[in-house]
Amino acid sequence: MHYTLRILLLDDDVFMLELLTDLIGGLGYSHIHAASDARSALKALPAFRPDLMICDLSLPEMDGIEFLRAVAEQGFTGGVILLSGMDSGILRAAELLAMAQGLTIVGACSKPLSRDALADLLAVADGRSDRLHGDRK
Repeated sequence: MHYTLRILLLDDDVFMLELLTDLIGGLGYSHIHAASDARSALKALPAFRPDLMICDLSLPEMDGIEFLRAVAEQGFTGGVILLSGMDSGILRAAELLAMAQGLTIVGACSKPLSRDALADLLAVADGRSDRLHGDRK
């Protein structure tokens, strides 16, 4: 099965980018753009026009929160999945800040993200799931 969701990945860890790209590709998504720094991800936005961004919060130069603010200012209307190796309190704070910027948060997850969790989040982002944001149990 092939899905048309356009996914922008942002993580400064090249291994993590490759892992996510492989996982997402294995789940049937082929429209993937990977960036290892926020500035190149921002440059890719207008041409790539992603439906979903998967964004690490710990980035050099411009952190994930600054990146999301810039994305919101550009009028991004797709979904966002936040990833972080930081503690859950920081992840939750980032999620609230991103929502305050008007972004749609599909999920906020600790690294590493399992294949099943990723598949579930992609299904939600692609509208193939009945789960609504906020219905987490």
